[in-house]
Amino acid sequence: MKKRVLLPLSGAIAAAGLAAASLTVPAQAAPTTATAKLASPSEATKIVKFWLTGGGAKLKAADPYGLEHKVVPKHVSTGAPAADGKPGIVPAIGDEKKTAAKSKNVNLPKTVGRVFFSIGDGVYSCSASSIQSQYRNLVATAGHCVYDIDGNGQVVDDWVFIPGYYDGKAPWGIYIGKQAFTHYDFDVYEDADRDYSFVTVYNGIGYDEINDKLVDLGPLGNKVGGQGLAYNQKIGQPVFVFGYPAAPHDDGNYVWTGEKLKWCYGKTFGPVSEASVKVEEQIGLKCAMTGGSSGGPWILKYSSARRLGYINGVTSLGGDTDNNNRSDLITSAYFDGETYGVYKAAYPLWSGSLVRADGTIGLTEVPSH
Repeated sequence: MKKRVLLPLSGAIAAAGLAAASLTVPAQAAPTTATAKLASPSEATKIVKFWLTGGGAKLKAADPYGLEHKVVPKHVSTGAPAADGKPGIVPAIGDEKKTAAKSKNVNLPKTVGRVFFSIGDGVYSCSASSIQSQYRNLVATAGHCVYDIDGNGQVVDDWVFIPGYYDGKAPWGIYIGKQAFTHYDFDVYEDADRDYSFVTVYNGIGYDEINDKLVDLGPLGNKVGGQGLAYNQKIGQPVFVFGYPAAPHDDGNYVWTGEKLKWCYGKTFGPVSEASVKVEEQIGLKCAMTGGSSGGPWILKYSSARRLGYINGVTSLGGDTDNNNRSDLITSAYFDGETYGVYKAAYPLWSGSLVRADGTIGLTEVPSH
């Protein structure tokens, strides 16, 4: 009989027997990289219950989260964000061999989903995407969707990623964040020119309604694939941007609900500046997405047929440039060699499974090489 893994969960959450974690110690990060732990196996039960009891009501109640900035980011007409080395790419999962397949339709990527987290008593949402890594367990999003820049904690609480989220459902399971990586300047100085983060996640968690227990869904990339990465690229190339906008426009119009994946397409421009968040050289795109789209991937050379391309940015800021009370701009940090260095620090790290065969929770797998 086929197992159903469509969330949110209804019924009882399986009782969890917790096991001590045996964590892989990463190699020393580059000086530009900051890292922080998000959740240990002993915290996983609390996080699963937090989001999935009550039929997943907290998922529906999450407010869109954005990086607060005092004025609308401004396009500076001269210059451009500077590359710090040669252009580079990392192929997407399953896309290591290039093909010439094309499609006239925009098929939405399976890799993109919503991020949910808590800060204090509030629950919030952003956007994110699975990205290529050694153990297929890595998520790319905005730094402000992981690091708590407003509160006293280093990172936000109860961080989870739900790929393919729609209408309160999680068709490919829920993935709990294990460890976060960002640029040192964002972590320490809140420099939004480095507003990106890469998060390792444990294997997905689903729910077997027939046997009333949690089930292990395997690594994220095995379920939904993973985009490639591009850095030190020329400004002015066309990109697709995907995300889950949920906030109203300034005129109060709720065009977006956050319940379905949306997209924009256009050519990037830059540099874009906004002093209140230390932005001097972000890139911009004309797009009407609002809060909740933060962290959504900017995908270069996106193939609609394969639903894959190269993440070349993540949504950071937004605003209304023509004063009509409608959002028309989004921005991203420029991905350069230092971005690649942060990514590479997260790339080789294993996470493992949290769910045992009996449905209880504890770190049970060992990394395979």
